[in-house]
Amino acid sequence: MSDEAKKYRLLTVEQVAEELNVSVSQIRALLKSGELRGIQVGGRNVWRIAATDVEDYITEAYRVTAERIAAGELSE
Repeated sequence: MSDEAKKYRLLTVEQVAEELNVSVSQIRALLKSGELRGIQVGGRNVWRIAATDVEDYITEAYRVTAERIAAGELSE
């Protein structure tokens, strides 16, 4: 898939939860906190997340984790 097509590929909360292997409620919490970007469409709890925003979230999570490891904040 081209970067341009991926830019506008929107995923449901359920799809993102499955991709990250976490619960739907965890994805909703990330959206509410702003850690994961998304848009509300239609009803109150109807969210869509761009595939590129999921990739950005993963990249940031890796960066933060690496910093915490370097600082000795994470144990095995």
